[in-house]
Amino acid sequence: MKVVTYTYARNALKTILDEVVQDADVTIISRRDAEGDAVVMSLDSYNSIMETLHLTGNPANAAALARAIAQDKAGMAQEHPLRSTD
Repeated sequence: MKVVTYTYARNALKTILDEVVQDADVTIISRRDAEGDAVVMSLDSYNSIMETLHLTGNPANAAALARAIAQDKAGMAQEHPLRSTD
């Protein structure tokens, strides 16, 4: 995670955007006033976070994911070939 000032972000927007996409990281833009700071991240990172929130937001889904993780850690996972959607 990188923290930059608003002035730097305004002058280096292309560089910041390139870095968050390439590094899959976030950049915080800090402002002096009380309006608050902002976060810049790639669309892929944002979509990943939103998908995780969606999947874990449903209690039944969260429980199923927790069981699957526990089974994997216990060595009970099985590999299956991917099915074609064609």
